[in-house]
Amino acid sequence: MAKRPCVYMLASRRNGTLYIGVTSDMSKRVWIHQTGAVDGFTKQHSVRMLVYFECHATMAAAIEREKQLKKWKRRWKVRLIEETNPFWEDLSTQLG
Repeated sequence: MAKRPCVYMLASRRNGTLYIGVTSDMSKRVWIHQTGAVDGFTKQHSVRMLVYFECHATMAAAIEREKQLKKWKRRWKVRLIEETNPFWEDLSTQLG
């Protein structure tokens, strides 16, 4: 996947701990989370599965969407994930 502003959600497992982030390089950012290369929330809570992402035209739009999603109730986030990824598969295999 070429560099492009994206919002993403990671999970520790199906219906597990969720993390929402924004990046311009999905492949690199997911690798960082999955390998635990950087200390932080996702490393501490073993949040490594990419379960949802959406790309945007600009970083400003992606950041705005990230802030919106972070304010959502958990059940809304789960519904969003399950609309496109009902089995909570790790989508990182789809990144190029």
